[in-house]
Amino acid sequence: MTTLRLAPGRAALLAAIALLLLLAGLLQVVPASRAVAQEEPPGGNACPPPSNIGTLVADEYNGVPPSAQDERLVGPVDLVKTAVVDECGGTVQLPLYEGRMRDGTPVWYVLTETDDQGNAEALGINFASKLTYADSPSVEDAGRRRGSDRDAVRNATQAADGTLVFECGAVDFAPERRLEGDAFPPAVAEPGSVGDACYSPLVKVTNAGGHIYNAPVVAYGTSAEDLSAMCEGDPDHSRVHDKVLSICPEEQGGGTTGGTVTIKQTLGFSFARPVVYVSFESNDPLGATLEEATLAPRLSALGLGRDDAAFSAIERLFAFTNGPTGADNPQRQGLTSAIRGEGGPLNVFGGIPTLALDYSPMWDLQLGEWTQEAIDRGYVSRQTEEFAILSLAEQGYITGPGGAPYGSSGVIVNCPVIARLL
Repeated sequence: MTTLRLAPGRAALLAAIALLLLLAGLLQVVPASRAVAQEEPPGGNACPPPSNIGTLVADEYNGVPPSAQDERLVGPVDLVKTAVVDECGGTVQLPLYEGRMRDGTPVWYVLTETDDQGNAEALGINFASKLTYADSPSVEDAGRRRGSDRDAVRNATQAADGTLVFECGAVDFAPERRLEGDAFPPAVAEPGSVGDACYSPLVKVTNAGGHIYNAPVVAYGTSAEDLSAMCEGDPDHSRVHDKVLSICPEEQGGGTTGGTVTIKQTLGFSFARPVVYVSFESNDPLGATLEEATLAPRLSALGLGRDDAAFSAIERLFAFTNGPTGADNPQRQGLTSAIRGEGGPLNVFGGIPTLALDYSPMWDLQLGEWTQEAIDRGYVSRQTEEFAILSLAEQGYITGPGGAPYGSSGVIVNCPVIARLL
């Protein structure tokens, strides 16, 4: 038998490497709270992993992310400062506001954006200058609509007690959402809540500067006492938005002064950064059903297909009909996967705050379908940023559904981006 002899220096080197490997195993222990959050993130691996992977430094000793100094740099950013985000646990908590219709019907809503930059900063919500251009009818709409519902914005006035009094716009939360099928398009798609012809989440406060706010309604015609029964969860979705997980108005001195609502979040991407957003409304029944959102036909008054043009109120959102499927597939993405219950669709957003100047919560859905050539060549994979998708469309590997030209699907969704995770 041959005995292997090592030089003293080489033996010492191997011993040092063995010790380092042992220390790596001891030090790379993920804190319990982080381990639970990362165990099975909703939406499929969109949440960033702990930064200590592959190092000898425990996660607690990592430096602060660059975004703590400059929100444009890498790292997590709370875009809606008033929101409490469970980073990868699937929830967003927002302040709850109470308003009323002219006849006194209670209206419960949240605030996520405004075109008033100063008030956006003061309230801790997103600034979206594009919302200014929502207050005009589209070319197609101007000829056939009359009165206050000719555009995508409804009016409200501020009462003496500070509450908003809405001119019009009711929401019926009684319908039961139905989604049946195992691929896109689904066999059955019926939204769980429906707004009337006047309803829009976009509200202009006419006696307070005329600024526009994104104020999605999460409960309508329900008293504070009834909502209080949903503080601990188990909400009645015949009375509240399908995304609501719990809703709790606060009562002080006999009057309702606020409260909070906890909402189911969705994960997506913007320029390769994972983001958290909430879907509130869509102008299309299929879009509303897929997003667990309220059908709001009035949003169709927003001009489509204009994106970054002057006077545009919208930004682009990219989704796939036939992306990779499989709950355990790290490339999973798309509406077929979401319909099968494998997780969220992992849609891709255009510009968001801190990454671009053209943010709007009103998204023009660009619905893409991978071509058979792309499938045969093995090109189908998860996409996370706008320009890569546009490049694939330009090369003919992505088209509209059924081979149609790539572009606007005619579907608008109101999806405020709440946080950036990287």
